[in-house]
Amino acid sequence: MGDSRRIRAMAIGGVAMMAVALLLAGCTAPAPDATPTTTASPDAGGSTADPAEVAAIQAAVESTMEQNHVRAAIVRVLRGDEVVLMQAWGESMAEVPATTDMHFRSGAVSIPMVSTVLLQLVDEGTVTMDDPLATWMPDVPNADKVTLGQLSQMTSGYADYVQDPTFLDDFNRNPFRQWTPEELYTFGTSQPLLFEPGTNWGYAHTNYVLLALALEKITGQSMIDLIQERVFDPLGMEQTADPGTPEILQPALHAFDSERREHLQVAEGLPYIEDSTYWNPSWSLGPGSIQNTDITDMATVIQAIGRGDMVSAESFEKMIAPTLRGKTTKLDACPNTCFVQNEFYTYGLGIVLSGDWLLQNPQFHGFAGVTAYLPSEDITVAIAATYADEAFDPSTGAPNSANIANPLFTAVATAVAPDASTPGT
Repeated sequence: MGDSRRIRAMAIGGVAMMAVALLLAGCTAPAPDATPTTTASPDAGGSTADPAEVAAIQAAVESTMEQNHVRAAIVRVLRGDEVVLMQAWGESMAEVPATTDMHFRSGAVSIPMVSTVLLQLVDEGTVTMDDPLATWMPDVPNADKVTLGQLSQMTSGYADYVQDPTFLDDFNRNPFRQWTPEELYTFGTSQPLLFEPGTNWGYAHTNYVLLALALEKITGQSMIDLIQERVFDPLGMEQTADPGTPEILQPALHAFDSERREHLQVAEGLPYIEDSTYWNPSWSLGPGSIQNTDITDMATVIQAIGRGDMVSAESFEKMIAPTLRGKTTKLDACPNTCFVQNEFYTYGLGIVLSGDWLLQNPQFHGFAGVTAYLPSEDITVAIAATYADEAFDPSTGAPNSANIANPLFTAVATAVAPDASTPGT
Protein backbone atom coordinates (compact mmCIF):
# COMPACT_ATOMS: atom_id res chain seq x y z
CA MET A 1 0.00 0.00 0.00
CA GLY A 2 2.66 2.44 -1.05
CA ASP A 3 0.66 5.35 -2.50
CA SER A 4 2.71 8.44 -1.66
CA ARG A 5 -0.40 10.60 -1.75
CA ARG A 6 -1.50 9.26 1.58
CA ILE A 7 1.13 11.30 3.39
CA ARG A 8 1.72 14.05 0.86
CA ALA A 9 -0.60 16.66 2.30
CA MET A 10 -0.58 15.76 5.96
CA ALA A 11 2.24 18.08 6.81
CA ILE A 12 0.35 21.26 6.17
CA GLY A 13 0.06 23.42 9.23
CA GLY A 14 3.67 24.25 8.83
CA VAL A 15 5.46 24.91 5.62
CA ALA A 16 4.78 21.52 4.16
CA MET A 17 2.61 22.45 1.25
CA MET A 18 4.29 25.82 0.80
CA ALA A 19 6.18 26.32 -2.39
CA VAL A 20 8.35 28.50 -0.22
CA ALA A 21 12.03 28.77 -0.24
CA LEU A 22 12.57 29.01 3.45
CA LEU A 23 16.09 28.88 4.54
CA LEU A 24 19.42 29.23 6.00
CA ALA A 25 22.53 31.11 6.51
CA GLY A 26 25.76 29.97 7.91
CA CYS A 27 27.98 26.95 7.58
CA THR A 28 26.87 23.39 7.25
CA ALA A 29 27.71 20.82 9.88
CA PRO A 30 28.19 17.09 9.49
CA ALA A 31 25.11 14.93 9.86
CA PRO A 32 24.62 14.03 13.52
CA ASP A 33 25.10 10.55 14.83
CA ALA A 34 21.75 8.81 15.26
CA THR A 35 22.92 7.23 18.50
CA PRO A 36 20.37 7.86 21.26
CA THR A 37 21.54 10.69 23.50
CA THR A 38 18.98 10.54 26.26
CA THR A 39 16.03 8.66 27.60
CA ALA A 40 13.54 10.69 29.47
CA SER A 41 13.87 9.97 33.13
CA PRO A 42 11.65 7.28 34.61
CA ASP A 43 9.28 7.34 31.62
CA ALA A 44 11.64 5.77 29.11
CA GLY A 45 10.56 2.21 28.73
CA GLY A 46 8.06 1.74 31.58
CA SER A 47 8.64 -1.03 34.08
CA THR A 48 6.38 -3.47 32.23
CA ALA A 49 7.40 -2.48 28.70
CA ASP A 50 8.47 -5.38 26.52
CA PRO A 51 12.25 -5.05 26.05
CA ALA A 52 11.99 -6.62 22.60
CA GLU A 53 9.41 -4.06 21.53
CA VAL A 54 11.51 -1.20 22.90
CA ALA A 55 14.53 -2.52 21.01
CA ALA A 56 12.47 -2.83 17.82
CA ILE A 57 11.31 0.80 18.10
CA GLN A 58 14.86 1.99 18.75
CA ALA A 59 16.21 0.08 15.78
CA ALA A 60 13.44 1.41 13.54
CA VAL A 61 14.14 5.02 14.57
CA GLU A 62 17.90 4.76 14.20
CA SER A 63 17.72 3.11 10.79
CA THR A 64 15.16 5.62 9.50
CA MET A 65 17.12 8.59 10.81
CA GLU A 66 20.19 7.49 8.90
CA GLN A 67 18.28 6.80 5.68
CA ASN A 68 16.39 10.11 5.72
CA HIS A 69 19.03 12.51 7.07
CA VAL A 70 17.30 13.31 10.33
CA ARG A 71 19.26 15.65 12.60
CA ALA A 72 17.29 14.93 15.78
CA ALA A 73 14.28 12.86 16.76
CA ILE A 74 12.20 12.73 19.92
CA VAL A 75 9.76 9.84 20.25
CA ARG A 76 7.09 8.92 22.78
CA VAL A 77 5.06 5.72 22.49
CA LEU A 78 2.23 4.66 24.78
CA ARG A 79 0.15 1.51 24.92
CA GLY A 80 -2.90 2.51 26.87
CA ASP A 81 -1.55 4.84 29.54
CA GLU A 82 1.75 2.98 29.86
CA VAL A 83 4.84 4.62 28.42
CA VAL A 84 6.54 2.04 26.22
CA LEU A 85 9.36 4.36 25.22
CA MET A 86 10.32 8.01 25.45
CA GLN A 87 13.70 8.79 23.96
CA ALA A 88 15.68 11.38 22.00
CA TRP A 89 18.33 10.87 19.35
CA GLY A 90 20.76 13.20 17.63
CA GLU A 91 21.62 16.83 18.26
CA SER A 92 19.62 19.97 18.77
CA MET A 93 22.68 22.01 17.80
CA ALA A 94 26.30 21.04 17.24
CA GLU A 95 27.50 19.26 20.37
CA VAL A 96 24.13 19.86 22.09
CA PRO A 97 22.23 16.58 22.42
CA ALA A 98 18.50 16.52 21.82
CA THR A 99 16.58 15.68 25.00
CA THR A 100 13.03 14.55 25.63
CA ASP A 101 12.11 17.70 27.55
CA MET A 102 12.82 20.00 24.60
CA HIS A 103 10.06 22.13 23.07
CA PHE A 104 9.27 22.71 19.40
CA ARG A 105 6.69 24.32 17.11
CA SER A 106 3.56 22.17 17.07
CA GLY A 107 1.93 23.63 13.94
CA ALA A 108 -1.16 21.68 12.90
CA VAL A 109 -1.28 19.76 16.18
CA SER A 110 -3.38 22.68 17.44
CA ILE A 111 -5.96 22.32 14.66
CA PRO A 112 -7.92 19.48 16.32
CA MET A 113 -7.83 21.52 19.53
CA VAL A 114 -9.66 24.35 17.75
CA SER A 115 -12.19 21.93 16.23
CA THR A 116 -12.62 20.40 19.71
CA VAL A 117 -13.55 23.79 21.13
CA LEU A 118 -16.07 24.25 18.31
CA LEU A 119 -17.62 20.83 18.94
CA GLN A 120 -17.78 21.51 22.68
CA LEU A 121 -19.75 24.69 21.95
CA VAL A 122 -22.04 22.65 19.71
CA ASP A 123 -22.52 20.13 22.52
CA GLU A 124 -23.41 23.00 24.86
CA GLY A 125 -25.98 24.38 22.43
CA THR A 126 -24.12 27.64 21.92
CA VAL A 127 -23.74 27.20 18.14
CA THR A 128 -24.45 24.69 15.41
CA MET A 129 -22.12 23.47 12.70
CA ASP A 130 -24.49 24.99 10.13
CA ASP A 131 -24.29 28.52 11.50
CA PRO A 132 -22.93 30.91 8.85
CA LEU A 133 -19.68 32.73 9.46
CA ALA A 134 -21.51 35.97 8.61
CA THR A 135 -23.32 35.80 11.96
CA TRP A 136 -20.09 36.96 13.61
CA MET A 137 -17.90 38.17 10.75
CA PRO A 138 -20.27 39.69 8.18
CA ASP A 139 -17.56 41.69 6.41
CA VAL A 140 -15.60 38.63 5.31
CA PRO A 141 -16.28 37.87 1.63
CA ASN A 142 -18.72 34.96 1.13
CA ALA A 143 -19.23 34.66 4.89
CA ASP A 144 -22.97 34.27 4.30
CA LYS A 145 -22.28 31.11 2.27
CA VAL A 146 -19.69 29.49 4.58
CA THR A 147 -20.57 27.67 7.80
CA LEU A 148 -18.57 26.95 10.93
CA GLY A 149 -18.63 23.26 10.04
CA GLN A 150 -17.23 23.93 6.58
CA LEU A 151 -14.37 25.93 8.07
CA SER A 152 -13.56 23.08 10.44
CA GLN A 153 -13.55 20.48 7.63
CA MET A 154 -11.92 22.79 5.07
CA THR A 155 -14.81 22.56 2.63
CA SER A 156 -15.43 26.33 2.57
CA GLY A 157 -13.85 26.94 -0.83
CA TYR A 158 -11.60 29.68 0.51
CA ALA A 159 -8.13 29.81 -1.04
CA ASP A 160 -5.08 29.00 1.06
CA TYR A 161 -3.14 32.18 1.74
CA VAL A 162 0.00 30.09 2.14
CA GLN A 163 -0.14 29.46 -1.60
CA ASP A 164 -0.42 33.16 -2.46
CA PRO A 165 2.70 34.40 -4.36
CA THR A 166 2.64 37.79 -2.65
CA PHE A 167 2.45 36.20 0.79
CA LEU A 168 5.27 33.79 -0.06
CA ASP A 169 7.46 36.60 -1.32
CA ASP A 170 6.79 38.68 1.79
CA PHE A 171 7.58 35.74 4.04
CA ASN A 172 10.81 34.91 2.28
CA ARG A 173 11.93 38.52 2.46
CA ASN A 174 11.39 38.63 6.20
CA PRO A 175 10.70 35.40 8.13
CA PHE A 176 10.73 37.41 11.38
CA ARG A 177 7.68 39.51 10.45
CA GLN A 178 4.75 39.60 12.85
CA TRP A 179 1.53 38.94 10.91
CA THR A 180 -1.99 39.78 12.01
CA PRO A 181 -4.86 37.34 11.43
CA GLU A 182 -6.64 39.95 9.30
CA GLU A 183 -3.61 40.30 7.03
CA LEU A 184 -3.46 36.55 6.61
CA TYR A 185 -7.06 35.66 5.88
CA THR A 186 -7.41 38.58 3.47
CA PHE A 187 -4.93 36.84 1.14
CA GLY A 188 -7.36 33.91 0.96
CA THR A 189 -10.77 35.59 1.13
CA SER A 190 -10.01 38.32 -1.42
CA GLN A 191 -9.74 35.65 -4.11
CA PRO A 192 -12.74 33.95 -5.74
CA LEU A 193 -13.94 30.80 -4.01
CA LEU A 194 -12.19 27.73 -5.38
CA PHE A 195 -15.52 25.86 -5.29
CA GLU A 196 -18.96 26.39 -3.87
CA PRO A 197 -18.92 25.84 -0.10
CA GLY A 198 -19.58 22.24 0.86
CA THR A 199 -19.05 20.80 -2.63
CA ASN A 200 -15.34 19.88 -2.45
CA TRP A 201 -12.32 19.98 -0.17
CA GLY A 202 -9.17 22.07 -0.15
CA TYR A 203 -6.58 22.46 2.58
CA ALA A 204 -6.44 26.13 3.49
CA HIS A 205 -4.94 27.74 6.57
CA THR A 206 -7.48 30.49 5.89
CA ASN A 207 -10.21 28.28 7.36
CA TYR A 208 -8.67 27.95 10.79
CA VAL A 209 -7.63 31.59 11.06
CA LEU A 210 -11.26 32.54 10.42
CA LEU A 211 -12.59 29.82 12.72
CA ALA A 212 -10.38 30.97 15.59
CA LEU A 213 -11.54 34.56 15.17
CA ALA A 214 -15.17 33.45 14.97
CA LEU A 215 -14.85 31.40 18.17
CA GLU A 216 -13.42 34.43 19.93
CA LYS A 217 -16.43 36.51 18.88
CA ILE A 218 -18.88 33.74 19.77
CA THR A 219 -17.53 33.33 23.30
CA GLY A 220 -16.09 36.75 24.09
CA GLN A 221 -12.87 35.00 25.12
CA SER A 222 -9.47 34.86 23.49
CA MET A 223 -8.69 31.64 21.68
CA ILE A 224 -5.73 30.90 23.92
CA ASP A 225 -7.97 31.22 27.00
CA LEU A 226 -10.54 28.93 25.39
CA ILE A 227 -7.91 26.30 24.64
CA GLN A 228 -6.33 26.72 28.07
CA GLU A 229 -9.64 26.18 29.86
CA ARG A 230 -11.05 23.51 27.58
CA VAL A 231 -7.97 21.52 26.53
CA PHE A 232 -4.74 22.31 28.40
CA ASP A 233 -6.12 22.44 31.94
CA PRO A 234 -8.35 19.33 31.75
CA LEU A 235 -5.47 17.33 30.27
CA GLY A 236 -2.76 18.73 32.54
CA MET A 237 -0.80 20.11 29.59
CA GLU A 238 1.71 22.45 31.24
CA GLN A 239 4.37 22.39 28.52
CA THR A 240 2.31 23.89 25.69
CA ALA A 241 1.84 27.61 25.08
CA ASP A 242 0.98 30.28 22.54
CA PRO A 243 2.86 33.33 23.84
CA GLY A 244 1.87 35.48 20.85
CA THR A 245 5.53 35.92 19.97
CA PRO A 246 8.27 33.71 18.43
CA GLU A 247 9.30 32.65 21.95
CA ILE A 248 9.59 28.91 22.65
CA LEU A 249 9.40 27.34 26.07
CA GLN A 250 12.82 26.20 27.25
CA PRO A 251 14.70 24.05 26.60
CA ALA A 252 14.12 24.46 22.87
CA LEU A 253 14.87 21.97 20.12
CA HIS A 254 16.65 23.94 17.40
CA ALA A 255 15.62 23.62 13.77
CA PHE A 256 17.66 24.30 10.65
CA ASP A 257 16.32 25.07 7.21
CA SER A 258 17.54 25.66 3.66
CA GLU A 259 14.33 26.57 1.88
CA ARG A 260 15.16 30.23 1.26
CA ARG A 261 18.17 29.25 -0.87
CA GLU A 262 16.39 29.71 -4.19
CA HIS A 263 14.65 32.92 -3.16
CA LEU A 264 17.95 34.42 -2.02
CA GLN A 265 19.71 33.10 -5.14
CA VAL A 266 22.40 31.26 -3.21
CA ALA A 267 24.60 29.38 -5.67
CA GLU A 268 24.46 25.60 -5.79
CA GLY A 269 27.42 24.11 -3.97
CA LEU A 270 27.65 26.98 -1.49
CA PRO A 271 26.78 25.71 1.98
CA TYR A 272 23.65 27.50 3.16
CA ILE A 273 21.80 26.50 6.30
CA GLU A 274 20.16 28.88 8.76
CA ASP A 275 18.86 28.37 12.25
CA SER A 276 15.10 28.78 11.79
CA THR A 277 14.12 28.08 15.39
CA TYR A 278 12.93 31.60 16.10
CA TRP A 279 11.43 32.56 12.78
CA ASN A 280 8.11 34.18 13.55
CA PRO A 281 5.28 31.59 13.47
CA SER A 282 2.51 34.21 13.40
CA TRP A 283 1.82 33.44 9.72
CA SER A 284 0.69 29.90 10.40
CA LEU A 285 -2.73 29.80 12.08
CA GLY A 286 -5.18 31.81 14.13
CA PRO A 287 -4.54 33.41 17.53
CA GLY A 288 -4.18 30.86 20.31
CA SER A 289 -3.30 28.14 17.80
CA ILE A 290 0.33 29.10 17.19
CA GLN A 291 1.75 26.85 19.83
CA ASN A 292 4.96 25.28 20.95
CA THR A 293 4.92 22.07 22.96
CA ASP A 294 6.92 19.07 24.13
CA ILE A 295 6.64 15.41 23.21
CA THR A 296 4.63 14.49 26.32
CA ASP A 297 1.92 17.09 25.76
CA MET A 298 1.91 16.26 22.05
CA ALA A 299 1.07 12.64 22.88
CA THR A 300 -1.39 13.59 25.60
CA VAL A 301 -3.63 15.70 23.38
CA ILE A 302 -3.83 13.27 20.46
CA GLN A 303 -4.61 10.42 22.85
CA ALA A 304 -7.46 12.36 24.50
CA ILE A 305 -8.88 13.54 21.18
CA GLY A 306 -8.48 10.11 19.60
CA ARG A 307 -10.26 8.42 22.48
CA GLY A 308 -13.17 10.84 22.18
CA ASP A 309 -12.61 12.15 25.71
CA MET A 310 -13.07 15.83 24.83
CA VAL A 311 -16.52 15.94 23.19
CA SER A 312 -19.82 14.07 23.21
CA ALA A 313 -20.08 10.70 21.51
CA GLU A 314 -22.19 12.26 18.74
CA SER A 315 -19.65 15.00 18.08
CA PHE A 316 -16.74 12.59 18.18
CA GLU A 317 -18.45 10.40 15.60
CA LYS A 318 -18.76 13.43 13.32
CA MET A 319 -15.17 14.43 13.97
CA ILE A 320 -13.72 11.16 12.70
CA ALA A 321 -16.35 10.22 10.11
CA PRO A 322 -14.93 9.62 6.59
CA THR A 323 -17.69 11.74 5.06
CA LEU A 324 -15.47 13.26 2.39
CA ARG A 325 -14.59 9.99 0.69
CA GLY A 326 -16.13 9.82 -2.74
CA LYS A 327 -17.10 13.50 -2.61
CA THR A 328 -13.91 15.34 -3.56
CA THR A 329 -12.03 15.94 -6.80
CA LYS A 330 -8.74 17.44 -7.91
CA LEU A 331 -8.97 21.00 -9.15
CA ASP A 332 -6.61 22.91 -11.43
CA ALA A 333 -7.23 26.03 -9.35
CA CYS A 334 -5.63 24.42 -6.29
CA PRO A 335 -3.33 21.63 -7.54
CA ASN A 336 -1.35 21.43 -4.31
CA THR A 337 -4.22 21.52 -1.85
CA CYS A 338 -7.34 20.00 -3.47
CA PHE A 339 -7.26 16.26 -4.03
CA VAL A 340 -9.33 13.12 -3.77
CA GLN A 341 -9.84 11.81 -0.23
CA ASN A 342 -9.19 8.11 0.26
CA GLU A 343 -8.49 5.56 2.97
CA PHE A 344 -4.96 6.83 3.37
CA TYR A 345 -5.90 10.49 3.74
CA THR A 346 -9.34 11.71 4.72
CA TYR A 347 -9.91 14.97 6.51
CA GLY A 348 -12.34 14.80 9.39
CA LEU A 349 -13.07 17.80 11.60
CA GLY A 350 -9.52 19.00 12.22
CA ILE A 351 -8.11 15.48 12.31
CA VAL A 352 -6.71 13.24 9.57
CA LEU A 353 -7.94 9.68 9.10
CA SER A 354 -5.05 7.68 7.67
CA GLY A 355 -5.26 3.91 7.49
CA ASP A 356 -6.36 2.84 10.95
CA TRP A 357 -4.78 5.90 12.60
CA LEU A 358 -6.04 9.34 13.60
CA LEU A 359 -3.29 11.92 13.28
CA GLN A 360 -1.84 15.29 12.52
CA ASN A 361 1.65 15.79 11.12
CA PRO A 362 2.98 19.34 10.95
CA GLN A 363 6.01 20.61 9.11
CA PHE A 364 7.34 23.96 10.19
CA HIS A 365 10.56 25.65 9.06
CA GLY A 366 12.89 22.75 9.74
CA PHE A 367 10.65 21.18 12.38
CA ALA A 368 8.55 18.13 11.50
CA GLY A 369 6.26 15.93 13.49
CA VAL A 370 3.60 13.27 13.65
CA THR A 371 1.21 12.70 16.51
CA ALA A 372 -1.11 9.75 16.05
CA TYR A 373 -3.57 7.51 17.85
CA LEU A 374 -4.65 3.99 16.94
CA PRO A 375 -8.16 3.43 18.38
CA SER A 376 -8.25 -0.32 17.79
CA GLU A 377 -5.22 -0.91 20.03
CA ASP A 378 -5.18 2.24 22.19
CA ILE A 379 -1.67 3.10 21.01
CA THR A 380 -0.27 6.63 20.89
CA VAL A 381 2.79 7.70 18.94
CA ALA A 382 4.30 11.19 19.03
CA ILE A 383 7.38 12.16 17.04
CA ALA A 384 9.27 15.43 16.63
CA ALA A 385 12.17 15.65 14.20
CA THR A 386 14.54 18.12 12.61
CA TYR A 387 16.39 18.07 9.30
CA ALA A 388 20.09 17.44 8.81
CA ASP A 389 21.85 19.51 6.14
CA GLU A 390 21.81 16.61 3.69
CA ALA A 391 18.00 16.52 3.84
CA PHE A 392 17.79 19.59 1.57
CA ASP A 393 18.16 19.76 -2.18
CA PRO A 394 21.56 21.41 -2.88
CA SER A 395 20.10 23.38 -5.78
CA THR A 396 16.67 24.58 -4.61
CA GLY A 397 17.06 24.20 -0.87
CA ALA A 398 13.72 22.40 -0.65
CA PRO A 399 13.52 19.42 1.71
CA ASN A 400 13.97 16.11 -0.10
CA SER A 401 11.25 14.57 2.06
CA ALA A 402 7.90 16.36 2.38
CA ASN A 403 7.85 15.66 6.12
CA ILE A 404 10.87 13.98 7.62
CA ALA A 405 8.81 12.68 10.55
CA ASN A 406 6.52 10.66 8.27
CA PRO A 407 8.98 7.82 7.59
CA LEU A 408 9.86 7.78 11.28
CA PHE A 409 6.19 7.36 12.12
CA THR A 410 5.76 4.60 9.56
CA ALA A 411 8.72 2.74 11.03
CA VAL A 412 7.58 3.14 14.64
CA ALA A 413 3.94 2.35 13.87
CA THR A 414 4.96 -0.80 12.04
CA ALA A 415 7.04 -1.87 15.03
CA VAL A 416 4.27 -1.36 17.60
CA ALA A 417 1.18 -2.25 15.53
CA PRO A 418 2.25 -4.46 12.61
CA ASP A 419 -1.30 -5.55 11.84
CA ALA A 420 -2.69 -2.04 11.53
CA SER A 421 -3.00 -0.19 8.23
CA THR A 422 -0.25 2.42 8.41
CA PRO A 423 0.62 5.23 5.99
CA GLY A 424 3.65 4.33 3.93
CA THR A 425 3.30 0.58 4.29
